[in-house]
Amino acid sequence: MSEGKVAGERFCLYDTAALQAVLDRMAAQAATFLAGEADPLLLGILRRGMPLAETLQARLKAKHGLDVPCYGLRLKRYADDLTLLHPETELTENAEFSARDLTRATVLVVDDVLYEGHSLARVLAYLSRRGAPTVRIAALADRCVARLPIRANIVGVKLQIAAGDVVECNVPPYEETLKIELLRPARP
Repeated sequence: MSEGKVAGERFCLYDTAALQAVLDRMAAQAATFLAGEADPLLLGILRRGMPLAETLQARLKAKHGLDVPCYGLRLKRYADDLTLLHPETELTENAEFSARDLTRATVLVVDDVLYEGHSLARVLAYLSRRGAPTVRIAALADRCVARLPIRANIVGVKLQIAAGDVVECNVPPYEETLKIELLRPARP
């Protein structure tokens, strides 16, 4: 989002140091869901959910002794400024992941922001069709405005902000530094 950023006021809600502690806590929670499972795996929602899933993967291994594979899944519904791009969430399968048997898998889906729940509902339907018996959700930020009965099992931070405001999760390599900002778009 560094290029073509939406105009408006920005406020840093969580900086890198704060989010490192949040990610440590999320990894500890993920370890409780995944430890002892026959076939645990992480599924990062591209774009920003994938590097977050890889971060959790590294922490699960380093701090909890869990070696969990990580895959990516491409979804698109909203632009970064929350402009609706597609009336239905578009899902693009990853060839490596689509070839994997999920019938014994415990899948932890990782995304940056839980907003209205439409994208995650599409992921849950997809994983159900693929036969995944257990699916959990981890979100770095939950806006607490889901319109569908979707909730994250692991939440980094809960943000209750004004409807017109935008939560921007800056996640390397897509942005320079890890942080969560609140954007209050400029009003014409």
